[in-house]
Amino acid sequence: MADNAEHDKYAEQRKMLAGELYTGADPYLRQLHKEAQEKSAKLALVRHEPEKYIEAMRDLLGSVGDDKAIIESPVYFDYGKNLHVGKEFYMNYNCTILDCARVDIGDNVLFGPSVQVYTAEHPVDPAERLTGLESARPIKIGNNVWVGGGAIILPGVTIGSGVTIGAGSVVTKDIPDNVVVVGNPARIVKHV
Repeated sequence: MADNAEHDKYAEQRKMLAGELYTGADPYLRQLHKEAQEKSAKLALVRHEPEKYIEAMRDLLGSVGDDKAIIESPVYFDYGKNLHVGKEFYMNYNCTILDCARVDIGDNVLFGPSVQVYTAEHPVDPAERLTGLESARPIKIGNNVWVGGGAIILPGVTIGSGVTIGAGSVVTKDIPDNVVVVGNPARIVKHV
């Protein structure tokens, strides 16, 4: 019986990572969320101690491309471990990453302040939403991308390499390589 209880402990996490409907208030997921908050606080405390800082970042995130990554505080994650960043990643102040699904960010990516990356989504039907179920879709961001301050990236989006996303833009669909996008919803205004 203990094996079944242990197996069930991870059931909602498996559903979440598979893109299925899951219970966000699941006790194990709540524990992981609490741990991410604690690790984020530790990251802020050691910001100016390089060896401790990169160690704290690697403990918080799923993977880090090199020891040049910088995440300014405050920063907010659902889990942290579902975020994978490439080399020379920079995240400015007050960013939020709802990493209920995997978030892959390439090399040389810059986030302005208050960028929001949402993998989580809730049912549109009000009755279904009242059940407490939610789902998540992964997000991918290529290399050499600049995400302007206050931009929002929605679930399931893939952003190509060499992209600039204007401040305050809302990215609702995939973005090809080497373009500038702005607006709500974000639209291509220039090819580079």
